Amino acid sequence: MCGIVGVLGSKTHDLENIARQMTSTLHHRGPDDQGIWLDKQADLALGHARLSILDLTSAGHQPMASVSKRFVLAFNGEIYNHLELRKELEQQKFYSWRGHSDTETLLAGFELWGFETMLKKVVGMFAISLWDTKERNLYLARDRMGEKPLYYGFQNGVFMFASELKALKPHPAFESKINRDAITLQLRHSYIPEPHSIYEGIYKLTPGHFLKLSADTNEVATVAYWTLNETVKKGMSEPFKGNSIDTISQIEKVLKEAVQSQMISDVPLGAFLSGGIDSSLVTALMQSESSTPIKTFTIGFHEQGYNEAEFAKTVAQHLKTDHTELYVSNQDALNVVPLLATLYDEPFSDSSQIPTFLVSQMTKKKVTVALSGDGADELFGGYNRYFWADNIWNKMDFLPHKVRNNLSNILTFPSPDKLNDRFASISPYLPKRLRYKNFGDKLHKLAEILSLSSKEETYLSLISHWKSPQDIVIGSNEPKAVQNRLLEKQDLDFISQMMYADAVSYLSGDILTKVDRASMGVSLETRAPFLDHRVVEAAWKLPLSMKIKENQGKWILRQILYKYVPKEMIERPKMGFGAPIDSWLRGPLKEWAEELLDEDRLKKEGFLNPEPIRQKWKEHLSKKRNWQYHLWNVLMFQAWLEKNR
Repeated sequence: MCGIVGVLGSKTHDLENIARQMTSTLHHRGPDDQGIWLDKQADLALGHARLSILDLTSAGHQPMASVSKRFVLAFNGEIYNHLELRKELEQQKFYSWRGHSDTETLLAGFELWGFETMLKKVVGMFAISLWDTKERNLYLARDRMGEKPLYYGFQNGVFMFASELKALKPHPAFESKINRDAITLQLRHSYIPEPHSIYEGIYKLTPGHFLKLSADTNEVATVAYWTLNETVKKGMSEPFKGNSIDTISQIEKVLKEAVQSQMISDVPLGAFLSGGIDSSLVTALMQSESSTPIKTFTIGFHEQGYNEAEFAKTVAQHLKTDHTELYVSNQDALNVVPLLATLYDEPFSDSSQIPTFLVSQMTKKKVTVALSGDGADELFGGYNRYFWADNIWNKMDFLPHKVRNNLSNILTFPSPDKLNDRFASISPYLPKRLRYKNFGDKLHKLAEILSLSSKEETYLSLISHWKSPQDIVIGSNEPKAVQNRLLEKQDLDFISQMMYADAVSYLSGDILTKVDRASMGVSLETRAPFLDHRVVEAAWKLPLSMKIKENQGKWILRQILYKYVPKEMIERPKMGFGAPIDSWLRGPLKEWAEELLDEDRLKKEGFLNPEPIRQKWKEHLSKKRNWQYHLWNVLMFQAWLEKNR
């Protein structure tokens, strides 16, 4: 894993020095080597910071020129099928290999087959920059599901791009003008969805797309070489045929192939293991492919409601992995908070960013590559909201809206904290599947759904924190970045629509952003077998009944996992991977939060309306309501603003 930067039309006499400064900001992504390549006639510079994974020798150095010298590549990621592509290239008598890196394979493929054709052949995760010295065109590309980040845009007439925003700032043309509309998206969703960024004029390249920029005309064209939209259509028109046993076997086969391909590495490799369905299945398949115990890693919290370490340990013992666990204290977690604004570069407020960083930090001490279970929830119906919202609507839609409103008011009369306390006292006497964490908050969420008038409103509510963020952000107009994506798929059932919308926004904007920055912040590469596009395509050929059964998600993954791990080790309510932000804000983070939420400060900065924020802060401190998510969104913006102004 690495970091890339580039500028075109830089109009500066100090291009090489500026490119080196930009590249050096990404040292954490690539501590093993750095390189710069210049085309002074085009005012172009490419920079690369390398984390050596395949071919640890100088033969893997980037930016790398093709054998003909026509193409120059700076690339971040891993191409899992590059050995197969090499064989195909060799069969066509097109090879003159200097090493065994996937970078060299990419270059040869681009030269022989062309940019778009090669992208379609590739299996992997990547952010690619390619300069064509003959045609004077710059190409940028991003992998199909958005595992690797890529920012780009014009600033004062200069085109620039990078793996992270911090790498753009050393360039004197960079403006750092804050995009107020993007703040509304972060307050609603906890992240800023593609194509937006926190800075005006800077964008995230959409997953599955490439960009072509002419150095002579400055014309920019973006092209989709793969889309989930087309994948869904194809899956619906060409579903799996055969009985459930045949289908389970087919999904297991494609998952095994994905895991096997992602275990290729010239450095130590392991896996994140939480003890849940996704990570346990990835671990089980890895161990089935390995003759020695694979290394697995988990962290635990002393707070019982947030601790999965005991479940992970049981699974690790059963699979006989080389397991490492670390119980972290509140202080360990709190020490991460000051790092977040720098780590994420733009406001980002999924609170699981804290444990994700901690598990990455621990894992890096023993391995350089770790596989994860990310992507399974969006593909196989893992989030509770999928069947929760659908069941509620099926049972309540016949009631008049006024009756649902009244019922909503009754359910929200007790505060979430009171409901949590009362439920906790009876929880030990309930079946395991009914022992919900934060019952009071879930009941309030249910009440909110009852008050809505459509399924589309329901989905937007479930993925939102601040419901009218442009009332909070002064001088803003919220873009419809996520809302319309549900409506694109009206030919799908409601649950599948939600899964589709999550996969094209929440997955890349939140989950993959969180994992990439947390892991690369400690120079750890992460890989996600569920996001192999062949797995994605296979998942959308499944009927919904093989994903969700009897209010339980990921049915088909469970059937595969039961071949490796006893059912009783796995079956428990979904816990998630979070942190007790609610109690921290009333305790050890109270003083820090109070300073960032100070009314005079908010007025002076001029971005946020203090009144609704202060109201929620007071209610949270008094335990009248649990506003942890709303407040964390604001706090992460405020912390970012403090660090970046």
